[in-house]
Amino acid sequence: MAANSEEQRTTTRDSIYKAARSIKRRDNSLYNALRSIYQDSIFVREISQLWPKLPLLANLRCGLWYSPKFDATCYFKSTDGHTNNLSFNTSRLNLHLPLLAGEKGGCIIIDSTRKGKRFPDSMSKTIPIWSCVLNRSIFNHLKRLCNTVEGLDDDHDGDKIRQLLDKWDCSLHLPLWVSNTERASIEARLDEWTRELDESGADISSLVSCLRKPLRPLWVSQKTVVWLNEVPDHESWEFTPLILVSASVSGELQNRTSSEFSWNYIPGAGDDEESWARGLSPNVFWTHVDDLIHWGPDLCNQKVAKIVENNRVYRAQRGQEAPQVVVKCSKSNGGVDHAKSGEIMSLSTPKPKVGMKNVDEESLVSWLASTNLAVGASQVANKATFIDCILNCDQNPISVPLSHLEEHLHLPMKGSKYDRFSISRNLPAAVNFAKLKMSSGKKLLVCCQDGEDISVCVCLAILISLFNEEGAFDGGKCYEEKSITKMEMRRMLIFICKYAVNARPSRGNLKQVFGFLSSQLESSDQ
Repeated sequence: MAANSEEQRTTTRDSIYKAARSIKRRDNSLYNALRSIYQDSIFVREISQLWPKLPLLANLRCGLWYSPKFDATCYFKSTDGHTNNLSFNTSRLNLHLPLLAGEKGGCIIIDSTRKGKRFPDSMSKTIPIWSCVLNRSIFNHLKRLCNTVEGLDDDHDGDKIRQLLDKWDCSLHLPLWVSNTERASIEARLDEWTRELDESGADISSLVSCLRKPLRPLWVSQKTVVWLNEVPDHESWEFTPLILVSASVSGELQNRTSSEFSWNYIPGAGDDEESWARGLSPNVFWTHVDDLIHWGPDLCNQKVAKIVENNRVYRAQRGQEAPQVVVKCSKSNGGVDHAKSGEIMSLSTPKPKVGMKNVDEESLVSWLASTNLAVGASQVANKATFIDCILNCDQNPISVPLSHLEEHLHLPMKGSKYDRFSISRNLPAAVNFAKLKMSSGKKLLVCCQDGEDISVCVCLAILISLFNEEGAFDGGKCYEEKSITKMEMRRMLIFICKYAVNARPSRGNLKQVFGFLSSQLESSDQ
């Protein structure tokens, strides 16, 4: 009897679990996610229209879903702002952002969160920490400038710098919901983080020449009260505003009804796109947004599958990255097709509508100063100008004329998430190819699927292995005489990010580069 009772309880518990999972899948359907994003995008548009002169930025990747057009992107991770994991990450400096904000007088950053909070931790803590550390580093640079000018007896420039120093706000600005304990913990580490930035080799002087007011975050959500007749002019503020907009309504799932369909609102629906998007990218979504909203929940999955496949074929015909999207179907819930994408298409521009601008293909290739080394996306590798040879790290080959085969090397690499040693296995061949070609003065493009991760890591290994500290090619002489530290790697990565502003190398991939560089030195010592 006891055994039967325990078995019955287990069966009941399993049934409740399956029912709860079924309800969650239904509530988090593809149509609910897309409709929620569309609803939140209306709020984003309203806020951007309050300050039309300020550029609109998406915090990758979630923020990219909430508007059909952004002026730029940035990359601040919520994990850098998590309690007990607070950090200032020199590999994600986003230095293009203060340059853009200084030029335009500020910027608006879009992000969202699923976790029942009004703001993601990227906005509550990561960006406030980042802006405060940058302000302090700029202040230190201004002080050094002031001392230099005083030594040259240039009173005019000295007075201007001193006036700037007097008004320069270096204090930490956090939202009210961050606790005093956490504030104290952050403030205790500001000197350390500022010192790390000062020692990293980041180009702070360019920020000094561009920013005339210190950076300061402001927070706007759908619960923020904004009086439309009293919207302040951003130029009237004593700081350069970073207007942080959390796109979604905080709280639980909410049932909503339109004139045609009933649907469930999902806060932060754009987050974790691998779990729901079925190969759909933000660009493709906004190209077909009217149709997707009009078709409703019953036809959404079927229509999205068709759109994604048509876009894949269009891209494949033009030699662009076009993976087959694998969809895993669930048999539960009466056979309704709730799915999860096994392979997600890249966030690239689909076939444009009339009036949409094509992506500037040259913008997908970034030259790293005067090193003759460039990093970029494989989709434009064979179209890029001023390139003598190509190192392709993409899984897929690119078309190369027979006459140029010797100037091309295909080394398919996977990120550490899929293969922990793929990059480190291929780096010896990659560096040798770069050495062979660049020693004769040829210009080399290193490319991968998106030009943001694996190709950046390969360029990092090439620069440290084959270039001296002045940025000149020496074939590895300087490398053989020095020890590689993580600080050295950070400095070189910051140099790359100065030119390749979309660079986002993952920690696991960077570890492989460090392991390769360290092992090469150890083997040369033996």
